[in-house]
Amino acid sequence: MVGFKPLDENYPIEKQLGNDVGPVVLVNLFTVDPKDQEALVAAWRNDALYMKKQPGYISTQLHKAVGASSMYLNYAIWESVSHFRSAFSNPEFQNALSHYPSSAVTAPHLFEKVAVSDCCTA
Repeated sequence: MVGFKPLDENYPIEKQLGNDVGPVVLVNLFTVDPKDQEALVAAWRNDALYMKKQPGYISTQLHKAVGASSMYLNYAIWESVSHFRSAFSNPEFQNALSHYPSSAVTAPHLFEKVAVSDCCTA
């Protein structure tokens, strides 16, 4: 089973799920024992295939840290927090978390776009 660690201890994912904004980007950092990397990717793949079928899902991408690091970053784009909350709290998805290697730790956090003049739009 994957362990959870807040990316922001002052406002963990559990608190974020109470908001209703969108669209949002889930940023999820994974750390895992180097010997468990293939198992982590296999478990993540199963989760991604499940999430792709859920209402409000837009896209996702997994990245591996450069070099010998066994850290991974996933981001997923959702239409809203409520869509993500429904998919994330679904018992079928929660049961699937047991397929991750025991050395895996995840730090999920939700973000929304920020408009910055002459740089990015909201």
